Amino acid sequence: MGSRSSHAARIPDGDSIRRETGFSQASLLRLYHRFRALDRNKKGYLSRMDLQQIGALAVNPLGDRIIDSFFPDGSLQVDFPGFVRVMAHFRPVDDEDAALRDPKEPEPLNSRMNKLRFAFQLYDLDRDGKISRLEMLQVLRLMVGVQVTEEQLESIADRTVQEADEDGDGAVSFLEFAKSLEKMDVERKMSIRILK
Repeated sequence: MGSRSSHAARIPDGDSIRRETGFSQASLLRLYHRFRALDRNKKGYLSRMDLQQIGALAVNPLGDRIIDSFFPDGSLQVDFPGFVRVMAHFRPVDDEDAALRDPKEPEPLNSRMNKLRFAFQLYDLDRDGKISRLEMLQVLRLMVGVQVTEEQLESIADRTVQEADEDGDGAVSFLEFAKSLEKMDVERKMSIRILK
């Protein structure tokens, strides 16, 4: 029976993936096993259908949009490094990481700003860099379903966009989105504890 480190050595590009994502060796190994379990046909990549088998995404109102984030630019498959890069956004922020980070290095995928960018793209469906009233309304419909009337949803969408829209263009830019969430503990709300 081999040790965990001998298994980790079999992860293609494991060391570079760990450096890029900040995952511990144990977490990367768990993700590798999860990836391989989702890849039932042993293709070496995951399709949209593979990811739809994840129970937590199936019941999440934004599940389809989260799944879309694994397939940037309309690709139809995600390999292990791509899978881990997306999952890295949900890695808890470690205060030690921030203190030790070299400012010349790229910002970690699990930083507050990258978590906010990830959340922003769940709303910004047309990828124009703004969340329109219509996009806000679509997300609200997904999140509340039939519990609220269409008129109430429209009112909430209007108010939300108006409150965040500082430049008066009728939409919410990323900077306006980030500013509107400055008091929210995004680091904790967008973290999955097992992803250290």
